[in-house]
Amino acid sequence: MTQRNGIRGASDCGLHSEASKVFQWADSMEHEKIQEANDCELEERGQEGGHQVSMAVTGTVTAPDGGWGWMVLVATILVLALTLAFPSCVGIFYTDLQNEFHASNSETSWVPSIMTSVLHAGGPFCSMLVERLGCRATIMLGGVLSGLGMAASSFTQSITELYITAGVITGLGFCFSFQPAVTILGFYFVRRRAFANAMSSTGTALGLCTLPVLGNYLHMEYGWRGSFLILGAVLLNCCVCGAVMRPLQPKKHGGQPLMNHGPPPLDEDSDSKKKGRVKTICSSLLIFFSKHMAFNQFFNNLRYRLYSIGITWMMLGFVVPLVYLVPYATANDMEPSQAAYLLSILGIVNIVVRPPIGIIFNLPWFKGRHVYVFAAALLVNGLSNSICCIGPSFPVLLAYVVIYGLSMSVVGSLMFTVLMDVVEMSCFPSALGLLAIMESVTLLIGPPLAGILVDKTGQYFHVFFACSAVVASSAVFLMVSFGWLDKKERMMLNQGEPPAAPDPARPGIDVVPGCQYSSVPTEGDKDKASANGAEYITSV
Repeated sequence: MTQRNGIRGASDCGLHSEASKVFQWADSMEHEKIQEANDCELEERGQEGGHQVSMAVTGTVTAPDGGWGWMVLVATILVLALTLAFPSCVGIFYTDLQNEFHASNSETSWVPSIMTSVLHAGGPFCSMLVERLGCRATIMLGGVLSGLGMAASSFTQSITELYITAGVITGLGFCFSFQPAVTILGFYFVRRRAFANAMSSTGTALGLCTLPVLGNYLHMEYGWRGSFLILGAVLLNCCVCGAVMRPLQPKKHGGQPLMNHGPPPLDEDSDSKKKGRVKTICSSLLIFFSKHMAFNQFFNNLRYRLYSIGITWMMLGFVVPLVYLVPYATANDMEPSQAAYLLSILGIVNIVVRPPIGIIFNLPWFKGRHVYVFAAALLVNGLSNSICCIGPSFPVLLAYVVIYGLSMSVVGSLMFTVLMDVVEMSCFPSALGLLAIMESVTLLIGPPLAGILVDKTGQYFHVFFACSAVVASSAVFLMVSFGWLDKKERMMLNQGEPPAAPDPARPGIDVVPGCQYSSVPTEGDKDKASANGAEYITSV
């Protein structure tokens, strides 16, 4: 492999072993990827003929900020409606699954919990597929997996089989669909990215509005098996949405390719080749973990560590009410159609509230205060679960879903904005990957623990009390910890000492990975003392 300027190989020092060749190859890969990321960042700051440019999977492309991008935006909204909102409508079939498989509450609750956990934990695998296949093909693959998983669920004969089909296969399909969808949207919109993100975030709310009503109708007409089969066909529409998301074509460059992706040829004996392969594998694993999971940030950045712990604890009780709201209502003699409408009302509240919230919290006054607004909304969200314990009547539960929906909208709009405030933008993709892995654990165990509580007590309202305590305590933890850190930094500034900055650990190899989370640099990135003003591409 031809050596490039700026790469100092070990051979310059007289070391000619094959191990030095492998490390030289790894260093060259790292140098070139960082250089490509820097070039991309410089190009995004500039304008070409009135249009800003962005980085696609390979090469530099012009972001249209409209045109076909509006179709991509509509497709992204539909993908989020079909994926992120789907686990919450499983509660409609909760009682039927219990009766069919003679399962307890805790055993049945594993179905939506596995589905939600795999949806988040599959992020690194999804990123690998995007690098190999591109966003478009990965979305279509996710649509096929989720559709086949739900269709196969209609033929299961045990609750364990349902864990595999509806939980693992369908959840993995959801992951492969929604993450590339919100990613490719960022390549189509740069100047209007804030508006596009605000609109795409309504997809989850749209799903909460429509899927419970559809699920309730199918349940009454065809039973749970027929409903799962039809819902599997509905999920295949993710393939149609993926087909709409055609990749932007990069500019063609002449000359030789910048980099070969294979290691340098080894002409030594077989033992040397084996050692070289081992070192290559270790180097690839190191690159993978640096790229997708920010362990260096977790151990060196106190704010990120505290925020990750708080969010992970929050997820233990944040989504559980969505799973148990319908069973709680129907167990207290409420009509199933009325119970399903509660989730639809929750979705309507999110649709109405999220876009203006996204615009309001982009105002300069909120910079540096995002974490406190987020924690306050989280506290309201946790305490709102106690309303369910007043009584299972429709007016009481209606007031609950309205308050829960309002606070949920603020939490969903600010969750990743706060993450951008506590880590450098170059580390955001890997920080988000590690956070997704951590929260997937509590997302997995939350509903089953709630099911055990129902089995022991025989009452659903204990679940809402427990969720209220968990979510509210995470909000208090974030308020106190970040308040303490800010107070400490102010005291150090008053004493004339510079505030302790996060350890400038080396960022991941791929600083802005292709077709992963990307950002638009703003003035907020230049001064980390103030809050980061970058826009983001993701959804809750």
